[in-house]
Amino acid sequence: MSNSDYINNLKWQPEATAKLKNIPYFVRGQARQRIEQLAREADQEEVTVELVEQARLEFGQ
Repeated sequence: MSNSDYINNLKWQPEATAKLKNIPYFVRGQARQRIEQLAREADQEEVTVELVEQARLEFGQ
């Protein structure tokens, strides 16, 4: 990630960033948006591995 792992004011745990990179590039942007939406809905300032996993299950991966 760029900007010191901050995306739209959310910090990404290094493990979460690594999991994001495992998502196919053609859906990665959409997945990242959904993951960040989940973080905001949970009032979290940091994206965790659990949020990435939650989104992964939603996408059926």
